[in-house]
Amino acid sequence: MTTLIKNAQILDGTGGPPTKGDIFIKGDRISAIGDLGRQSAERVINAAGMYASPGFIDVNTDSDHYLTLFTNPEQHDFLLQGVTTIFGGLCGASLAPLLYGELLSVRKWAGDTTRVNVDWKTVKEFLAVLERIKLGVNFGTLIGHGTIRRALIGENIRDLTDGELVIFEKLTLDALKDGAFGFSTGLAYAHSKATPVYEIKRLVKTAARKNTIYATHLRDETAGLIASIKETIDVTRDAGVTTIVSHLRPIKGFEAEYEEALAIISRNVDNAKIYFDLYPFDTSHVPIYSFLPERVKLGGFETMLKTLENAVAAEEILREMPERNGEDITIAGASQNNYLVGKSLKSIAEKRGIGANEALLQIMLLTRMRCTVTDRNIDYPTTLKALNNPQSLVSSNSESSAKGEFKLERSTRTFTKFLDLAIRENLMPLPQAIEKITSKPASIFGIRDRGILKEGLKADINIFSADEAQGTTIINVLVNGTLAVFNKNLESVRAGEVLRKT
Repeated sequence: MTTLIKNAQILDGTGGPPTKGDIFIKGDRISAIGDLGRQSAERVINAAGMYASPGFIDVNTDSDHYLTLFTNPEQHDFLLQGVTTIFGGLCGASLAPLLYGELLSVRKWAGDTTRVNVDWKTVKEFLAVLERIKLGVNFGTLIGHGTIRRALIGENIRDLTDGELVIFEKLTLDALKDGAFGFSTGLAYAHSKATPVYEIKRLVKTAARKNTIYATHLRDETAGLIASIKETIDVTRDAGVTTIVSHLRPIKGFEAEYEEALAIISRNVDNAKIYFDLYPFDTSHVPIYSFLPERVKLGGFETMLKTLENAVAAEEILREMPERNGEDITIAGASQNNYLVGKSLKSIAEKRGIGANEALLQIMLLTRMRCTVTDRNIDYPTTLKALNNPQSLVSSNSESSAKGEFKLERSTRTFTKFLDLAIRENLMPLPQAIEKITSKPASIFGIRDRGILKEGLKADINIFSADEAQGTTIINVLVNGTLAVFNKNLESVRAGEVLRKT
């Protein structure tokens, strides 16, 4: 198949100003760029008055965590906002490698994990399964520290033995040889919170041997943020690895700590290659158990539930929990209790005649902890400043779910909202904004054939309009040379490729 995009304002992803020209695509690659007036093609797209850019790259997504790679392989929410490549395996949880074929590490997101037939164990086998399914977007994965750790020692909260660490290192190296793009930790979650730094350093050094990245969900994003950032910089420097701090957001009440954390990152860029990702919204999406006191979270779902079922212990927990604004918290996902989804904590509490915190505990018990919520706890003005930081990347930190299901705004609008901020609020020049979501993440992840519009590279291309009055509208999207979105509508194709780090 040949495609000719004519008369576009070409933003090639390098940060340079747009140039008017044509793009000729043959098969899955860009064949020529320039004034191609005499060129013919099987499909011609007139892009006059529109921009053409590389497809956007989302460095932190949850479509693997929520298992929507299987239930919604088209991944349409990403395509409709111009995202052609996504990464999973973040926050210490990946779908491979698996020792026993269990998906324990994603229960906090997915709820019922039995709806997927797990017929893989290694990263190689997992990626082969995805190739058989065929996805609408390109997909690459990291390997999750929590996934492997829980497979090794179950629900126990303890240090690993040296023998277990040796096994862990071998599993890590094998997964990286199979094509994983790096190693991730979720140090704020119950099973990883107490992981000693020496363990993280040892495993990240192992990952660094394959020239891959390290992504981390910090141990603490509030009062302990500064200590968490310093720990991450120490690990980064010690391992000689490139690090991305996942969803580094300014939590309300801790804006000063956040600004200091960014200042520490800036002061260390010469000796610690560290980036962070975030999204242009004021709402977090978290497992419901995250509202419990730290001491209660030291265990699996079953341990936490047993504690809550004790009336005396539950009363003590309620006394320890800070007051919540029920209007700011909304049920986003509740396995087998879908009637709760979309309801605010305030409405649930009022209907039951109880306080917001008591309602939280009741929902935890009702859903058996298989529940996620949104919390309007992010300071938006500080977020805008952070998006303009040279070390920042843009991510949705979300999944693409089936049509008709409850969706976060960042699931459908992260990248168009970011571009709107660039053109409407002068966040940064449009070419720089495009670079931040194309060639920059491609370079960090080591994707050599995407992220830039250049002859010989893969034809992941967006055609879009962008102006101050109307904002950003994605018109056409090509994935590997195949038209996946045409005239703002999805095509019935799945043209994505499974990516492997080489």
